[in-house]
Amino acid sequence: MEVLAEQEYIKIERKVNSLEQIDIEHTRFLSLYTDKITSYHREFPIQEVLDMSYRQIGGEGAGLLYLHTTRGVYSYTVKSSPMPFIEVFKQYVKK
Repeated sequence: MEVLAEQEYIKIERKVNSLEQIDIEHTRFLSLYTDKITSYHREFPIQEVLDMSYRQIGGEGAGLLYLHTTRGVYSYTVKSSPMPFIEVFKQYVKK
């Protein structure tokens, strides 16, 4: 199956011990296919995805990408604008 588009997102893992808190940033990808969207831990059949939206926080395109599904809304932290990813979704998948 061919990937139509990919969007990089980050996941912050916090480790706390008695002396300090360490933040570890993991880079992951949302992948858009004709029949599904996949993340590191989840797979959404395309018929369950109702919409996508984006809220910019700060500068440089950083913000939150929201995936609206029949199972709820899932948010993904992005460092760059996901508008090309959203446009591909709306153009090729939600006709």
